Formats: sequence, structure tokens, C-alpha cells
Amino acid sequence: MNNQPEIEVGIIAKFELKFEISCDFYSEHKEKFPAGEYTALIKNNQIIIRTRSNEINFGNFLTLSPEKKASFFELKNVIIGVDFHWEQKENQRFSGILKLIPEGENVRAINVIDLEDYLKSVISSEMSSTSSPELLKAHAVISRSWLLAQIEKTKSLKSGGGLYQTSHETHDEIIRWYDREDHTTFDVCADDHCQRYQGITKIHSEKALQTVEETRGEVLMFENKICDARFSKCCGGVSENFENVWEPVRHRYLTKVVDSEFGDTTCVDLRQEDEADLWIRNKPHAFCNTTDQKILSQVLPDFDQKTTDFYRWKVEYSQKELSELIKERSGIEFGKIVKLEPLKRGHSSRLIKLKIHGTKKTLTVGKELEIRKWLSKSHLYSSAFVVDHLDEKNGIPQKFVLTGAGWGHGVGLCQIGAAVMGEKGYSYKEILAHYFRDAVLNKSY
Repeated sequence: MNNQPEIEVGIIAKFELKFEISCDFYSEHKEKFPAGEYTALIKNNQIIIRTRSNEINFGNFLTLSPEKKASFFELKNVIIGVDFHWEQKENQRFSGILKLIPEGENVRAINVIDLEDYLKSVISSEMSSTSSPELLKAHAVISRSWLLAQIEKTKSLKSGGGLYQTSHETHDEIIRWYDREDHTTFDVCADDHCQRYQGITKIHSEKALQTVEETRGEVLMFENKICDARFSKCCGGVSENFENVWEPVRHRYLTKVVDSEFGDTTCVDLRQEDEADLWIRNKPHAFCNTTDQKILSQVLPDFDQKTTDFYRWKVEYSQKELSELIKERSGIEFGKIVKLEPLKRGHSSRLIKLKIHGTKKTLTVGKELEIRKWLSKSHLYSSAFVVDHLDEKNGIPQKFVLTGAGWGHGVGLCQIGAAVMGEKGYSYKEILAHYFRDAVLNKSY
């Protein structure tokens, strides 16, 4: 690959999409769109653009390109942190091309942009300008690697013509994972489901721009393939295997890593329930075991910094709260919850399968994100938790205490751990080598 690719980022889909352009934009048919505010909507699967004085049908897609490279378009009320506890709306500005397509009754806004420009935004959105240069470089490499791997995977799936399976469901078991099933009309989404991308809205760090330039084209590779590099906020002390979180495919560079300079000698087998219980209820040494606000601010944006307990955390539910929550989130009536039983854990102690015993229904749920969805109004911090069933009355617990470890799926790079490594003087190559064992750094363009 000699030149960087152009990518398509799905930003938002709305029934009525309001946007503003900073100067003249032109459609693929050379129609001029002067600077100003517009509303896009769908009628009979056609793109309709509404101004204060007019309404025009543009067919089944519309592409708007800026006359000047420095121009931007602004999308109104973009939701960030979708379904997470920090969900909020904001207006966001983007450089590059605005593409509009129908998505059911909604209009989907897609930003078409060069990959390196996309990365400059991702690094600014995911990381603070106070981050160490080595952390920013490491993140630029994994973000670039992940995206290029996803593009290659999409091409492979399309050429193969096969159905991408993301669930296994029977009468007494629901196993789901979430990866690429949403994104068939663009390369990557703009939210935490993929990588947090907020256009040029949050690009205020020359250091972030510089680190992307310094790593231009650099990717992680394993056996001549670009690595499907992953990252999460806090692994909780040990990173998880890819196949325990997503599709049942083993990647040797995405396996258990003890997040410590002391290596595997400090770690027991967290797939065993007694070992997992002891591990989670304590706070063993790890890079990501930090409360240093200076370091945390490198990784956590302002709205994320409201979260202070993530290396180890607790959540408490009454019987009424938990039974109503699981019914609401799963759509299944379990009755009163009798027991939350761990069936299978991964190498980081994250639950892969959890059996929910109720007075009306007993069922096994997995994988980790589905478990987190069922046990929280948004998402539980992680599926690495143990449960205390308290205040039993007639065999029915009246209180449940979940004690957990880490924040996120735990696969690949641990952002807080990597931030600590950067502060300790590790180079970005050492950070990458720590989290992605056996992967090699290569220049793809």
C-alpha cells in the first residue's frame, strides 16, 4: 500500500438530520450548496434536502464536497457514548466530504476522509493533549492497525458471500457478541463501539497531530497480516483473549498479558472461580492500578473522569432492582432472581457465560458485553465480577453485591496501563510489545 486510503466513517443516523456548512460545497452532480443551515430527511427511500425556502429530492444518496480543503460541515446533536453511562449530545464539526444515504426511515451521515486525518481526530478524541508522546504514538499505531484490519475483513466477508455470525441462541442459552454486524454501509462508526471519532471538534493538540505524523503508515503485523489491534480503558490487571469477547477465532497477539513489569509469575489462573474471587476482591499490582489524576486525565476525557473507581468497583442491587433491571434489559421474565452463577471465565477473570436462576426462568447469557448490558442501565464496567447473594428470605436473596475489576472488554492495549508505562519512560515500541505479544511493527505506506 503506497498511499493512505480514504475511509468512510458513519457518524449518526436521524429522522431529521440538521447540518451546517461553512462555505460552498458541491454535490456529485456539481450542484452548489452555499454556506448555511440545511435539514436532510428520507421520503420514499430518497434523500430530501430542506432549506428555509425550498425542498429538493436528490435520489438515493448525496455526496457533498467542500470547495476549499480548510472548510468544514457541522452536524447538530450528535450522540456520543451511545448506551454508556456518559451518553450525551453535542454539535460536531468535520473536514472532508459529507455523504448522506437512507437507513430505513433515517438519513445516515457519513464522513469520507483520508485515514491519517481520521487518526488525528481519534487520537485527540481518545487521548488528552497532556498524554505522553509515547502513549500517543502507541495509540496511533493500534488505531491505524485496527481500522485497516477491519477494512480488510469487510472485503473478505463480502467476497466470501458468507453470513457473519454474531450470536448463538437456544431455549436455555443466549450467546451474543458485537463487532461488525452494524456496519455494512461504511467502514467504521464514530462512537466507542469502534473508536471515538469527533471530527475536528476536539483536535486541539499539536502533540497529537505530531505523533500521528511521526508514525505515519505504521501498523502492527502478525504472520504478514495487519493485526486486529484492540484496546480498552482498564484491563483490571490482566488482559483478555480475543476469542472470549468476540468471534471464536484465536489471535496469538491478543491473548492474556499480565499488566505488570513483573510478568506472568505474579498471576494465577483466573479461569478458576476461587482464584478469580480472590483476585477480584484484592488490588494486586498492575500498571493500570493507579489513582494518579495526572495520568488518568491523559486517557479519560472530562465526562469520563467522573468515574473514579474502575480498577476495582462495587455495584449493589436490591432484589426488586435486579429482577426489574434484567427483565427490562433482556426482555425476558425471570421472576425473582435466585442466583447469578458464573459458568465460564476468561484469562482476565471476565465472565464469558453467566447463568441466571430465576423463579420463572433459568437461562445462560454471554459473552461479556451481553452480560454487562443485562446487569446495568447502560453497561456494567466489565464482566470481571463476583457476586455476593445477601439477606436470604425463603431461599431468595434480597440483596446482590457485584464486586468487579477493570473497565471495558480488556482485550489488547490497556489505555490506563499504557499511560502509566509512558510516564515511567517506556517507548511506544515497548508499550506495543508488552500488550501485543509476537506482533511486529511495520510500515504499510
